[in-house]
Amino acid sequence: MIENRRNGVACLQFPNLKDFSELRHAVFTRRDGCSRTPYRSLNTSFSVGDAPDRVDRNRESIRRRLEATELVFARQVHGTDVAVVPGPPDDRPPKVDALVAAEQGRYLTIQVADCQAVMVYDPVRRVVANIHSGWRGSIGNIIGRTLQEMTAAFGTAAGDLVAGIGPSLGPCCAEFVHYRKEIPRSFWPYKNADHHFNFWAISHDQLCEAGVPTEHIFASKLCTRCHTDRFFSYRGEGTTGRFAAVIGLR
Repeated sequence: MIENRRNGVACLQFPNLKDFSELRHAVFTRRDGCSRTPYRSLNTSFSVGDAPDRVDRNRESIRRRLEATELVFARQVHGTDVAVVPGPPDDRPPKVDALVAAEQGRYLTIQVADCQAVMVYDPVRRVVANIHSGWRGSIGNIIGRTLQEMTAAFGTAAGDLVAGIGPSLGPCCAEFVHYRKEIPRSFWPYKNADHHFNFWAISHDQLCEAGVPTEHIFASKLCTRCHTDRFFSYRGEGTTGRFAAVIGLR
């Protein structure tokens, strides 16, 4: 991934999404924020025990960094529901794990600390999606469901899509001792002899199965647990923050 800094905040970008002039996207690290240990420092989640005023300041830093009109969040619940933005009027974020939008200025934000943020862009119809895919989302194929929603709502063709799989728990650290109870047998080919699963490969294959060309997919292959100096990791730290992945149309 490509790292750059603006307005005092660093972020990572996918090389296959970076050069679309109408698009802005960023995967932020845990750095350059104001939260204190154990949420040090760019935590964007209100639900982990951090001081709300610090979370507000961190979110505002991200908004300024992207020059975004609005950051749109979801109440992530490790499900497979998808919301098209804007939805029905509501004071609270939608209780979903994927967001889709075709409206300029709405920057879709997913918060993670080992789960994947999968960003998808349709440059033909100018539609963006941001997907929160943990292991439950993976076995429920939230990626496929999101792409179906993009097609139903906006006529997206999967062959036009460009996708990025963000920093997350890698096959080096994604151990599932009780996998026989938790993970369906159809996913066991993604397991090695030590009960570690390759969820990067699962997401790549789910995108391909939905029709996205493999050459349009970029996986960061950065393990959050191996790089807690750069990213929050629930598996690695327990009590910790959440870093943000954001995509939107200028």
